Amino acid sequence: MTLQRIQVSDFRCLRSVALDIDPSFTLISGPNASGKTSLLEAIHVLGRGRSFRSRRLDQLVNAESDRFVIHGSAMLSGRTVGLGIEGSVGGVRARIGSQPVSSLADLAILLPVQIIDPELHRLIEEGPARRRRFLDWGVFHVEHTFLGQWQRFQQVLKQRNASLRARQGRPLVAAWDGEFVRLGESIHRAREAYVGRLMPVAADLARFLVGGELSVTYRPGWAIESSLADALSKSWTHDQERGSTTVGPHRSELSVWFNGAPAKDRVSRGQQKLLAAALLLAQLTNFPRSEASIPTLLLDDPAAELDSDRLFKLISAIADQALQVIVTSLTDDFRAFGVPGRRYRLSSGTVVQI
Repeated sequence: MTLQRIQVSDFRCLRSVALDIDPSFTLISGPNASGKTSLLEAIHVLGRGRSFRSRRLDQLVNAESDRFVIHGSAMLSGRTVGLGIEGSVGGVRARIGSQPVSSLADLAILLPVQIIDPELHRLIEEGPARRRRFLDWGVFHVEHTFLGQWQRFQQVLKQRNASLRARQGRPLVAAWDGEFVRLGESIHRAREAYVGRLMPVAADLARFLVGGELSVTYRPGWAIESSLADALSKSWTHDQERGSTTVGPHRSELSVWFNGAPAKDRVSRGQQKLLAAALLLAQLTNFPRSEASIPTLLLDDPAAELDSDRLFKLISAIADQALQVIVTSLTDDFRAFGVPGRRYRLSSGTVVQI
């Protein structure tokens, strides 16, 4: 699926904009604070059901409105499919065609979106939660049963934690353990297999982009030498004291190393960005390819914090993949991916085609 058109209303500084999107390369230029990043964010929300800048979608509503609305149309196997999402203090609603969706993950299946932005280094620099989300987005797109297992696991985890907080006895808490273990170990196997496919590609990309050795250590969220069932049993006293489950896939970690040391301690922010880009591009390389499913890559000011040599390498690595690319730039002559199929200039939240 490739995005054909995006219409945005009352999203941050964007009161009402509409753009046709090229299937290969669209360029959006404009000065700082013109709304370029907000436009990419709107596309990200349409494809992910979440922002890359804010945890709460209601905070994205323009100050003069009570809701935002994002409509999109995409090509799927020769037919046009409409997508839509709106958010307000009352919550979020989404649709595909004329039908409401039961899960925002349905949008992600049809419109897979990734972003490389000036904050990409946070994938390396921050804690494990961000890297778990990165990992699970990749697994979700290659292992069709993963999402249902993860959603069910979250329900079981919530119930087990509620029992622990209520200070219920061990037999009542343990009533959740069988399903917890079954789902937890299945999630672990899917993640572990995915990391095995991801890492050779990511290591090659890191050598090209940065010139060193990237490695990743995946830890499942419990001591690897024991089963999850044993780990859960041994953690009973600790879980009881904490009032929460302290072992399991919700505590997993993807540790990133560069030249034998933790990457967040070893390299500059610009290098962290390139290492994170290596992981992300490796993820897109492993994305299942078909005519009906081509990922959309958003690049927000790709020249930020990168010198010309590293920018050239990043662009070369991106150009090697079959992607729909949407790029923002301060200037309207950014032609790193050739001549843009569509070019727009943003100014004060309004857009003009050039």
